[in-house]
Amino acid sequence: MKTLRRLIHGEIIRAVSFVALGFLALFVFFDLVDQLQALSRSKAQGYQLQHALIYVSLLMPSHLYELLPISVLIGSIFVMARFAQSSEFTILRTGGLDPWRALKTLFQLGLVFVLITFVLGDYISPWTERQAQLLKAHYQGQVSVGQTGAWLKEKQDPSQFAVNVRALSIDGQPEQIRIHEFDANGRLLSITQAASAEFLPDNAWLLKSAQRQIFKMGSKGSSSIENIKLQEWRWPTEISAQMVSAALLSPDRMQTLDLFQYIRHLSANGQNAQRYEIQFWRKVFYPLSCWVMLALALPFAYLHFRSGNIAGHVFGGVMAGISFYLLNNVFGFMGNLQNWQPWLTAAAPALIYSMVSLATFAWLVFRQ
Repeated sequence: MKTLRRLIHGEIIRAVSFVALGFLALFVFFDLVDQLQALSRSKAQGYQLQHALIYVSLLMPSHLYELLPISVLIGSIFVMARFAQSSEFTILRTGGLDPWRALKTLFQLGLVFVLITFVLGDYISPWTERQAQLLKAHYQGQVSVGQTGAWLKEKQDPSQFAVNVRALSIDGQPEQIRIHEFDANGRLLSITQAASAEFLPDNAWLLKSAQRQIFKMGSKGSSSIENIKLQEWRWPTEISAQMVSAALLSPDRMQTLDLFQYIRHLSANGQNAQRYEIQFWRKVFYPLSCWVMLALALPFAYLHFRSGNIAGHVFGGVMAGISFYLLNNVFGFMGNLQNWQPWLTAAAPALIYSMVSLATFAWLVFRQ
């Protein structure tokens, strides 16, 4: 059985590697063309061809993370269909490869793809994506999202704070900051503005060039505003660099642990975390989609291609894999709109396609 396992695993790994490299080369080409178009616009800031090449290279792990499950599907379908067409799988079955052992063999290989996808998505891709953004920020000045930036909320008894961060500097520090402080009754107590800030290790921000407006209410209903200018002002807060990055950057590029901590922060401060909870569970279940892709591919080994229509069957399998990704995105949007359970929203497409593929596999096995 070791020989059979090595044969199947080796063929699938070679096919998946070939498909993944082909897709990756295509995405790298598109990224490079896009950067070459931006090169002339950023030349005045020192953005050169070598920087564009480094930027494109740093995006490769993110592309590979996105492409690996669909590459597993296409590569494994091709191998299984070729085995069926050349009757190799029939010979393997007569050699002792029963259906459940074939399923176990593919799932053993799937564990390798699951681990690779997890490491890419949780460790390598977030780091390289951040480095790519900081590289562009070094020549464009900052990383910003939209016109209003990111809003964060924090409760510090007896006050509440609403924090607005418009951008991140080239070293990941917040810039263009505005902090609104409210009392327990929702009355505005102070507004603090700062050009930049530095994250301190003791759960605090060091705001630089800060301007504070403190609103005071007198005993007879009179009010006054005190304006204070400070070179530096220390503001104690639990808002970390990862939370600011989560609010400014795409959550699917975060580590799972950082995303979980950000969800806890949102929930503790009474903010809606539905979108981030769905993204968290999607990151948890996304590596497992490699198993789903292998389950979709296995029934092709039990088909008969006497009429030579292998290309049509492979195309049908690829379209089934693409429909899986479409359903995954649709469930994500629907779950956010309808307030579905986040874990069920993320797991439902994988469960549906796994049951369909296993039912098809069982039907083909019992039919024969």
